[in-house]
Amino acid sequence: MSVVQRERTLRTALPGPASQALAGRRRAAVSSAVSVGNDIYIDHGDGAILVDVDGNQLIDFGSGIAVASVGHAAPAVVAAVSEQAARFTHTCFMVNPYPGYVEVCEKLNEHTPGGHEKRSALFNSGAEAVENAVKIARAATGRQAVIAFDHAYHGRTNLTMALTAKVQPYKDGFGPFAPEVYRMGMAYPYRWPGGAERCAEEAFAEFTSRVHVQVGEDHVAAVLLEPIQGEGGFIVPAPGFVSMLSQWCAAHGAVFIADEVQTGFCRTGDWFASEFEGVVPDLVATAKAMGGGLPLAAVTGRAEIMDAPVAGGLGGTFGGNPISCAAALAAIGMMEADDLAGRAQRIGERITGRLGELAAVHPQIGEIRGRGAMQAVEVVVPDGTKTPDAALTKAVLAGCARRGVVMLGCGTFGNVIRMLPPLVIGDALVEDAMDVLAESFAEALA
Repeated sequence: MSVVQRERTLRTALPGPASQALAGRRRAAVSSAVSVGNDIYIDHGDGAILVDVDGNQLIDFGSGIAVASVGHAAPAVVAAVSEQAARFTHTCFMVNPYPGYVEVCEKLNEHTPGGHEKRSALFNSGAEAVENAVKIARAATGRQAVIAFDHAYHGRTNLTMALTAKVQPYKDGFGPFAPEVYRMGMAYPYRWPGGAERCAEEAFAEFTSRVHVQVGEDHVAAVLLEPIQGEGGFIVPAPGFVSMLSQWCAAHGAVFIADEVQTGFCRTGDWFASEFEGVVPDLVATAKAMGGGLPLAAVTGRAEIMDAPVAGGLGGTFGGNPISCAAALAAIGMMEADDLAGRAQRIGERITGRLGELAAVHPQIGEIRGRGAMQAVEVVVPDGTKTPDAALTKAVLAGCARRGVVMLGCGTFGNVIRMLPPLVIGDALVEDAMDVLAESFAEALA
């Protein structure tokens, strides 16, 4: 494994010959239903740099979809994982419990919003966390209906596919889906028919009316929302909308669930995105960055709600695996010690400044949005119609990949470029990545 200099370095055209050989092997061995964003195969990494099998050094502006917030091969995480692996790798917490599980739950109870008494339970993935949050809400309320929103993404299990809004590629051919899921309009300021200024109020009025008519308030077990929607396009709800939903839940005895799988753990400049409006969810679903790169998820919430399911109603063989718990404690320790929430704010300021310069040159950038180190641009046809331009988005992302910057797309219409760098990234790498984005836009529009 080569020593990594923290800079972008291209030794071959991308993808290089070793990556191309692996791509051929993948096509022969891996289901075509498992798609990849590019054919650049990674050998190792350090901080915000990924080194591919041809020795090219790439700037990671995706963090494995918001997972590697503390960076690749963070020494504290590597040490914690190595030590735990040498002690034991598995017992199943429900068979023989161990300290790490309890310690992670204590950290979650400490850092999630609100000063009330809390409990946590650990799982494997974001989808598992969301699904278990719904189970907990139903057990606590004795109700069945769950409200989700347009543009939402919550996972790939049967229930979370039902909660997810987008058919392609997540739901196509996989039905029938779980019942008692109702979808409401999202307060999407850029595309709200009445304009951004009226978005929160009108979206909430529509929500209350449709729930009353289609569901009935007394049937609602939970309202489930991403405080900033991820796969749907980094949609930041209109100011006030999240607070209104939380207050509505409190008034009607429903559980307000914040899906913080992508937004949690310092990504948005707060420990959790719900904190921006002072919202205290009843339940918080987490995963991704918590595990420092290892699979770990959780539901954290009000003690009386979390304790509502019957004993043994929550769990799983691998949930809260001891190695993942060790990695999480090390990652959370880095977030605390290095003030990665503050670092996310500074990264966001630098990115949005550069995106503003880019938007001044390219009217195809319809909107810049996000919070902290979770930023995006929505790419449109510049004719005043806000028509999504997925083809241009794809071309820009391909240009970034060829130049050695890993950047991701998203959005219901496939026209959003999202930026999720590790929170340990240096300013020089941020500037280099933004230079590459500018070059890729210019090339795609030439």
